[in-house]
Amino acid sequence: MKGIIGRKIGMTQIFTQEGRVIPVTVVQAGPMVVTQIKTVETDGYNAIQVGFEELKENRATKPIKGHFEKAGVGLKKIVREFLVKNSQDYKVGQEIRADIFAEGNKVDATAISKGKGTQGTIKRWNCSRGPMTHGSKSHRLSGSKGAGTTPGRVFKGQHEAGRMGNEQITVQNIEVVRVDVDRNLLLIKGAIPGPKKGIVTIRETVKTDL
Repeated sequence: MKGIIGRKIGMTQIFTQEGRVIPVTVVQAGPMVVTQIKTVETDGYNAIQVGFEELKENRATKPIKGHFEKAGVGLKKIVREFLVKNSQDYKVGQEIRADIFAEGNKVDATAISKGKGTQGTIKRWNCSRGPMTHGSKSHRLSGSKGAGTTPGRVFKGQHEAGRMGNEQITVQNIEVVRVDVDRNLLLIKGAIPGPKKGIVTIRETVKTDL
């Protein structure tokens, strides 16, 4: 499975030759370096460990420094694993760039969504508000959650106020509209979770159009 780590730059739009507007998200995809090869014999599965972006030496612990020194590569800030069919096709120190994808490829983008903090039920779950007039004092408060004597408790899973956002989200089966090999940029159709400068993991899609 092909995959790459990137940073979300932001959204813009491009025009096709027919003049059609396509909204796209620009991702700085790679370059990343293979830091470890995992095989069925040594680890029980085939995968490659990759590193993305340089890490300052004073920000690394001794175990982290030793791991990258063993691989013979520089310190990396972001480390991820990608499952592959045959890990022997890769070498430690190999550089992976945005050109592993091409225009028209379908991919899945995974990122941490924007954190919204603690929100009420209206914003978090799109619940309806209470009456705004006639003496009502429950404009945006939650309504009754439980019954009376039977069952005499609140069922699990009721919508309540709480933390909103800041969770891992995957958008599946989105199209790569353009690949800028020289600048390692991927232009992906539509929106991708997360804020600007957020880390995004892009993999070839596990679904196909029906």
